[in-house]
Amino acid sequence: MAEIEELEAQNPEIDSIKAAKKAVKDEERERKRREKRRKILMKESEKADKRGVCYLSRIPPKMDPLKLRQTLSPYGEILRIYLAPEDPEAQTRRKRSGGFRGQEFKEGWVEFADKRIAKRVANMLNGEEIGGKKRSKFYYDIWNIKYLSKFKWDDLTEETTIKNATREQRLRMELSSANKERDFYLSKVDQSRAFSEIEKRMAKKRKLENGVDSEGPNEQQKPKVIRPFSQKKPIAEKAEKDKPKLSKAVLAEIFNSGNGEA
Repeated sequence: MAEIEELEAQNPEIDSIKAAKKAVKDEERERKRREKRRKILMKESEKADKRGVCYLSRIPPKMDPLKLRQTLSPYGEILRIYLAPEDPEAQTRRKRSGGFRGQEFKEGWVEFADKRIAKRVANMLNGEEIGGKKRSKFYYDIWNIKYLSKFKWDDLTEETTIKNATREQRLRMELSSANKERDFYLSKVDQSRAFSEIEKRMAKKRKLENGVDSEGPNEQQKPKVIRPFSQKKPIAEKAEKDKPKLSKAVLAEIFNSGNGEA
């Protein structure tokens, strides 16, 4: 061992050769891993091309994915089922009115392993009664099912992802708006409190300046304001003034004529 270590110390090129070999092995291992992953994806893509998706425009009341799978499984192999839940507001109204309190669904998608079977099932069941046991709740319900040509499950998940992202963005905007309104309201409340405190301090200062004890009455008595109103003069005085009077010249003539006759 000591001799090998001594040779490696004397020949530093040996380390570079080992590092190059290790890099080649790692690269080969990564290439094989990528090739294996590509083959798996190709197989999945081939399987996906053979699959078919059916659309259900109406889901009978009280039917869930498990019951739907049990109902459709006899017609062919089912891979995946997705049922869109109903509007929460509609569910709340139904519960308040005393209806079914469980979860209901408004529409759904069913993926069959073979698209030929999916197309055959859609053509055969559309517009027909669900049937089954007569005691079943869905016996008299009607199928509303359609085969979606050239539609893949990835298209559904992409659409669902877009809807979820849109809903989350709308929720974020609503929360941001609500937070802004709350902050504005709180700032106005703080401003109002500050103004009321200032008014209290100013009132206390005026009381001290006017010599009013702070422990006295809370409010200073305001002076009584007497407002003058124009009063109408009495009628007697007005009649006395408006009474016709004889002029002094007429009176003088009357009295002078009387004296002359005497």
